[in-house]
Amino acid sequence: MARTDPRRTPIRREPPRFRRATVRRAQGLTPRLQRVTLGGDDLVGFTADEPAASVRLLLPSPDADLVIPEWNGNEFLLPDGSRPAIRTLTPFRADPAAGELDVCVVLHGSGRASTWAEQADAGGEVAVSGPGRGYEVDGGTRQFLLAGDETALPALTQVLRALPAAATVAVHVEVADASAHIPMPPHRKVTIEWHELPAGAMPGDALVDAVGAADVTPEHRVWVAGEAASVQRIRKHLFDTVGIARERTVVRGYWKHGRRGT
Repeated sequence: MARTDPRRTPIRREPPRFRRATVRRAQGLTPRLQRVTLGGDDLVGFTADEPAASVRLLLPSPDADLVIPEWNGNEFLLPDGSRPAIRTLTPFRADPAAGELDVCVVLHGSGRASTWAEQADAGGEVAVSGPGRGYEVDGGTRQFLLAGDETALPALTQVLRALPAAATVAVHVEVADASAHIPMPPHRKVTIEWHELPAGAMPGDALVDAVGAADVTPEHRVWVAGEAASVQRIRKHLFDTVGIARERTVVRGYWKHGRRGT
């Protein structure tokens, strides 16, 4: 077996420490979106000040106690050298005084995070690292376009809530069906369109079509998140067709179609 040259191993800045927590309660926001409230002394003082920030959620191994992994300069590893089950999520609500944090997980029938969220029982152990950097709102912008799928709903609500009251905002959301709608924060100059994915279509197709048909100009600020391949198509449209500057966009792939979480 070829040895890895340590001189070529990238050294990355160590993420924030993992904070131990337990499940306090779980609630279905929609039939497919589960809200799980975590709590514990380690979460006292935890805040996520920027909208659409991220946290790393460390899930326990099946039938085993939670083990906090070590950072090796490039990734987190368990004592036996294996990779832990870590998922990146948006902190939906943080209460630093109560030591609580809400995260939301789309239930898709397979994968560690989906199974964990669907079966979350009070007292179950997890750990949280973060927050990661969120979206920096340009208060001087007067036109925003926000777009995402069901995985982006927590972040979309936070970004919309943070936008200037004088700005005109268009929001496009791809959902499986009408049962996936959730209340969005009020904004006096917002239009919200929900786009149901047609039967047989690929995830992201409805979102790509919606953004492609949207009235967006180079003066807009754009925030988009969803399935990785579809948001790449949206990025290409924004840059090549609309002619919007890259620094005026945030386009994030939250998940990849066909990749099962283990």
